[in-house]
Amino acid sequence: MEEKKFDLNSIIGFVLIFGILIWIMYQNQPSDKEIAAEKAKKELVAKQEAQAKADKTKTAVLPVAATAVPGDTLQLAKLQKTLGGFAYSATLPSAKESFTTIENEKIKLKIANKGGYIVEATLKEFKKFSANSGQLVELIKDNNSNLNIQLLTTDNRTLNSKDLYFEPTLTKIGADQILTMRLKAGANEFLEYKYILKPNDYLVGFDIRSQGLNKVLNAAKPLDLVWDLKSYRNEKSVSIEKRYAQIEYEYGDEKYSSVNHGVGKEETPEKVSYIAFKQHFFAAILSTDKAFEKSKLQSDDLVKDENIDTTYIKQFKATVPLAFTNGEIDYKMSWYFGPSDYKVLKSYDKNFEKIIPLGWGIFGWINKWIFIPLFGFLSSYIAYGIAIIIFTIIIKLAMSPITYKSFLSQAKMKVLRPEITELGEKFKKDPMKKQQETMKLYNKAGVNPMAGCIPALIQLPFMYASFQFFPSAFELRQKSFLWADDLSSFDAVVKLPFHIPLYGDHISLFPIMAAIAIFFYMKMTSGDQQMAAPQQEGMPDMAKMMKIMIYVSPLMMLIFFNSYGAGLSLYNFISNLITIGIMFVIKNYIVDTNKIHAQIQENKLKEPKKQSKFQQRLQDVMEQQEAAKAQNKKK
Repeated sequence: MEEKKFDLNSIIGFVLIFGILIWIMYQNQPSDKEIAAEKAKKELVAKQEAQAKADKTKTAVLPVAATAVPGDTLQLAKLQKTLGGFAYSATLPSAKESFTTIENEKIKLKIANKGGYIVEATLKEFKKFSANSGQLVELIKDNNSNLNIQLLTTDNRTLNSKDLYFEPTLTKIGADQILTMRLKAGANEFLEYKYILKPNDYLVGFDIRSQGLNKVLNAAKPLDLVWDLKSYRNEKSVSIEKRYAQIEYEYGDEKYSSVNHGVGKEETPEKVSYIAFKQHFFAAILSTDKAFEKSKLQSDDLVKDENIDTTYIKQFKATVPLAFTNGEIDYKMSWYFGPSDYKVLKSYDKNFEKIIPLGWGIFGWINKWIFIPLFGFLSSYIAYGIAIIIFTIIIKLAMSPITYKSFLSQAKMKVLRPEITELGEKFKKDPMKKQQETMKLYNKAGVNPMAGCIPALIQLPFMYASFQFFPSAFELRQKSFLWADDLSSFDAVVKLPFHIPLYGDHISLFPIMAAIAIFFYMKMTSGDQQMAAPQQEGMPDMAKMMKIMIYVSPLMMLIFFNSYGAGLSLYNFISNLITIGIMFVIKNYIVDTNKIHAQIQENKLKEPKKQSKFQQRLQDVMEQQEAAKAQNKKK
């Protein structure tokens, strides 16, 4: 876990080194070109060392030194022995460790000549860990991601595009930047990556096509496109980010699924239209206009110990086939590098918003059509912490009629309890008869024993929906309220010098407040529930269970919410506080026990109310059992 404040002594390994380098480089104010050159130099040395070890493999790799000027036929002939038809690409001036940068107001992308793929993807509007960390969110950097096409040639070679040099050409059409990267087999024969970046956009057009390679590439089988990414940690809580980081994908007829958490998890969906390497609040998505016929999606957890493994969260890998059409490759695709923000993702009309875990069925419906629009409206006018409070008040007031119904049912049952207890004593030795007489009493008094359960069940979907909504609400990220500097993460007020299992190494205040509120709420309602629910023969003693739950529920809230976002804990605190207030008003100013008692006595004098189908069936079953019991006694 991270400390509440930025502390260099708590950052381990690579993050510490990288953070210090960034700070020093910022102070010295080096240019972007100098930074790029230094990184390129380090990457070059690392690549050369790795390539030296891989010389024994069958895959041909292009040595950096093996470059020549166009027209050098001797050098070309030499390169053809290892690179075949793509030897031409190694003779071009672009066959060197060089990079091209394209950027707009939102993202900055750095594309390497070697491999032609994105080696850096920086989000210019967002900071990692905390709003004042000074570190931008970098989804791709320092070789944590690769994009490779395995090229099967007509002369039985297997080449990797990530090891070959592309020729860059940067142009502009209006405000759009277009970067064309070509891996050439001749002047007019090439494999092309085309990146199209529009202003103020997270989406990057990405086309892959080939031209004139029908005699170079073996078109008998599709080419494998392999994309892998080792996701960096960007949030305070390692455990929460690990929980929400996973591969999401769309397949078939707009179906959605994900790769399970764990080590060595794999899925092989067909007809895939997009693949998302999702972190908690950010995502890298590859989508295609022409669905991938097959795919192999792999995910590995990289966090074994949350106190040590604090740099990377997950290892993602996707392998998809690129099919030939008339001997050439032609795919229209796009990259998305940006926030996992429901509104932003939905604006692209590509179903990207489905990667947000809003819950299934009715829970997702509540989040999509009630919580998101309502909270979005409130937060557009007022501060996020205040918006949560008003949001909670509106939800609870809307649910207050249900709360009233539930309490009214409890009050009626409470009035009937002495008579139910009397029936229990009278038919103590005959549980079936006691149950029959109890049902008759309910029917005669006009009381439905299930009336108190139904309102409670109606409220459950809203409670569960809130557990899905708040942890996924990107709007709360790094938004402060009172002592909490980030409503999407825990609001630690005390840092512990040790780690408590299930609890953590810090103390958050909002969960404590929520636990206290739920304690008083349960204390307030448990007496009425015990009075309303008399002990049934053969059933657990609900009174004892409620006494235990009064203490267990707040304790569970305290433990499990300590590392959750402060926004969720704030919502639960306000929710329970409002419920206590509503119950107090209903109990003391609305529901009159004497009037309820008088009404029940009046109902007893009336014609018994017609039983519902369920009550009638239950009555019939009990009578049949009673008859069978009497028959057995005669025998």
